Amino acid sequence: MSMHRAARLAAMILTAVAPLNAQQPAPKKQPIVKNAPTTTQFRVPVEYFTLTNGLRVVMSRDTTAPTVAVGVYYRVGFRTEPRDRTGFAHLFEHLMFQGSGNLGKLEFVKLIESNGGILNGSTRFDFTNYYELVPSNTLETILWAEADRMKGLAIDTANINNQRDVVKNEVRVNVKNQPYGSFPWIDVPMVANTNWANAHDFYGDFKDLDAATLANAAAFFRTYYAPNNAVLAIVGDFTPVQARTWVEKYFGGIPASNPAPTPDLSEPAQAAERIGSRVDSLANRPALAVAWHTPPRFTPEWYAIGIIDQLMAQGRDSRLYDALVQQQSLTGDVSAGINWGLGNQFDYSGPMLWMITAYHDSDKPSTAHLDVMNREFKSLRTVAVDAKTLVRAKTKMKSALYAAADEQLGLGKLNLLASFALFDGDPGRINQLDAGFAAVTPTLILKTAREYLRQNQRTVYTIIPGAKNAPGGGR
Repeated sequence: MSMHRAARLAAMILTAVAPLNAQQPAPKKQPIVKNAPTTTQFRVPVEYFTLTNGLRVVMSRDTTAPTVAVGVYYRVGFRTEPRDRTGFAHLFEHLMFQGSGNLGKLEFVKLIESNGGILNGSTRFDFTNYYELVPSNTLETILWAEADRMKGLAIDTANINNQRDVVKNEVRVNVKNQPYGSFPWIDVPMVANTNWANAHDFYGDFKDLDAATLANAAAFFRTYYAPNNAVLAIVGDFTPVQARTWVEKYFGGIPASNPAPTPDLSEPAQAAERIGSRVDSLANRPALAVAWHTPPRFTPEWYAIGIIDQLMAQGRDSRLYDALVQQQSLTGDVSAGINWGLGNQFDYSGPMLWMITAYHDSDKPSTAHLDVMNREFKSLRTVAVDAKTLVRAKTKMKSALYAAADEQLGLGKLNLLASFALFDGDPGRINQLDAGFAAVTPTLILKTAREYLRQNQRTVYTIIPGAKNAPGGGR
């Protein structure tokens, strides 16, 4: 999947790395969340182990359908690629389908499809992933194929030149020549963040891609596409003992790499509102995005921001939909999310934004939208949420969690397990999420809103339409 398509579809499923000893952290204790229920209905079976070469493996058996999902997640993404190699993470997403030691160009794709399966890959903030959904009886074949390209990708000048041009053309077609093409998922972080790792154009600089040599590509592969920088996840109808035997057989002999230093992703606290905008020559309507930095992952406030997202901006019962769409008729819809456009609240590591977006007519300016938002967020910071509203928001959150896990016969669950294994060394966190959200109280929502959702902490970004038919256009 192209990075752009992954961005658009991520909600549906979907320089450097840490040293080896940091790549395999011991499971961290969950922060104490008061009033958390002792049991939860959301439970996923988890088996987790690490090979001697550092490859982390997470398995979850589910016999609902005679299929199995396999995914390999490498810890290198837009903001963890080296500064002088922007665009390389995305370039390698393409190169991984160009052949390996025992499979020629595109033969990996043919292998999956000839066995009745589907496959794809995507580039995200903190990882690049490759995944397949196949009939259960083909699991060994798929594990062999994934190991084959991990141990020896076909990197040559012809493939690099070809895929570099493909990537550049993809950027031109899917972003540069599309209305709102980089809005908000590239535009907003570049204004909201100050650390280069979080604030550069995630598609990369064409100059970096043009300067890439065969030696550069080979070094990138050795460093980042190594077992000690990866997680293998298997979800579906399989026998765990047999699967582990195959994993050790095909992946166990792949040598570990010498990891690069850990990149600094820290983001300084924001003390003043940040404003950004651009003229989009292809857009026929204005667009508005408002963003705040989210609390650190797995803190009580992080769970609260997930509930706030449901309360304020998810669905037609949300406060912003009611205020902006139903009461004021300022826009036809409101979209929002944490890690919006490139994933969900769970599949990232490091600083993140909660973003709210709306497209609107030119005679209903962004200032009118902001006035309404200011009123609604002032209320959130000053008036405790009533019990009935909080229960509804928690129910929506539980539904969203189940939806994220149940996507595409195991691929959603695979994504959560692989992310928690890759970033936290603890895929079992998946079974702590329900309790964390259930423990959110009106007091915690007030505290979180006051601490993280003040006006001086937000970023406002607008698209100014430049198309000839802008005044009367529609979206």
